[in-house]
Amino acid sequence: MSEIKYVASGLTPLILHADNHLLAVNKPTGLLSQDSGTGLRNMEDWAREWVRVDKNKPGSVFLNAVHRIDKAVSGVVLFARTSKALSRLNEDIRKRNCKKIYHTLVERTPEKSSDELVHWLTHEHHRAEVCKEGDKGAQRAVLRYRTLKQLGNLTLLEVDLETGRYHQIRAQLAGIGCPIAGDEKYGAKLVSGEKDIALHHAQLGITHPTSRESVVIKAPYPCDSEWWVRL
Repeated sequence: MSEIKYVASGLTPLILHADNHLLAVNKPTGLLSQDSGTGLRNMEDWAREWVRVDKNKPGSVFLNAVHRIDKAVSGVVLFARTSKALSRLNEDIRKRNCKKIYHTLVERTPEKSSDELVHWLTHEHHRAEVCKEGDKGAQRAVLRYRTLKQLGNLTLLEVDLETGRYHQIRAQLAGIGCPIAGDEKYGAKLVSGEKDIALHHAQLGITHPTSRESVVIKAPYPCDSEWWVRL
């Protein structure tokens, strides 16, 4: 617990939004969003401890992740601080009443500067595969991207994620011949010493679960990643 308290005390710079019902953080790469059952450190435990210390809450603290991003991915992770918020946000996400924007550096340049990608994906053994409609376990995956900047042999894309399939952005971009930098699992040739991938959840737009007002949460690029210091 002493390690968690130490980290929680330094977590404040990563807090993007905090109120009585929500807590949003800018997750660093290399951290799980939630406990995977392995006992490894994770963002949810750290955020829960931050609430306990910052809000001076004795005993257990209610905090549940509304969505997750991969361990190798950085950016916005949203937590619900009340059961009402969790229920309403889960329903909004199920109905796709939210907007998720990612930024990513990909190898090579897509043929089109912007496009909508529609694939069918299946996954097993911790990897997503592009497949055909009707294949066993196939799920429709949709995203839209646009080119923001060219950086030598890398291209910065903004991705508007419509569906939320397993490793969707990673698999779909690799499927058009533009794997995410650092993503060896999906064919990337460029890798970083930290084994992180150049994928960042840059913005999340939601409807606040109690006020019903629009909330837009933005996360700056991680300053300790060799990918994002290029920008």
